[in-house]
Amino acid sequence: MAGESRGQSKNIDEDLEKIQEFMKSQQNRVPEYIKLLRHGALLERTKSADALGEIGDTSAVPALIEALNDESIDVQYLATKSLGMLKDKRAVDPLIHALSSDEKWVRHGAAEALGLIGDPRAVDALIPLLKDDHHDVRAHAARALGELGDTRAIESITPLLKDAKADVRKEAEKALAKLKKE
Repeated sequence: MAGESRGQSKNIDEDLEKIQEFMKSQQNRVPEYIKLLRHGALLERTKSADALGEIGDTSAVPALIEALNDESIDVQYLATKSLGMLKDKRAVDPLIHALSSDEKWVRHGAAEALGLIGDPRAVDALIPLLKDDHHDVRAHAARALGELGDTRAIESITPLLKDAKADVRKEAEKALAKLKKE
């Protein structure tokens, strides 16, 4: 097969592991990425915000928190995503603040990141997002609340079982299943 002749594996998990190993090997480039995130052109800031999460070095957390205020929504979203990947509790309060952004992608990313970080301080801030106008924000808020494991969210998530959007209903079902196991 053509893919095999180029050294591609048939196992996606192995491929992902190789990519993760490569990104972790880029830790020596973190200071350069941070500089580009703070002072680069839009493409450089975007790529840097994304790469810093993939590399996994928590020294990037302060710069990623600053990037939550970038003029570009793309950079803000990628900063939320990377902060979630880094799972550093220093990002919790800035991500909670990002939940009130006018931009749905920033709210979406912040909700997802808070679920990944797993800090219970996020519960009260995530519950109002269950009524967001955008279904993907509602779905990610439900998922995050399920990950956080605080049973106070059950009552707020339950109405989403009748949401008009299938993705919201699915995430609500999963979240409630997790919360009711707790």
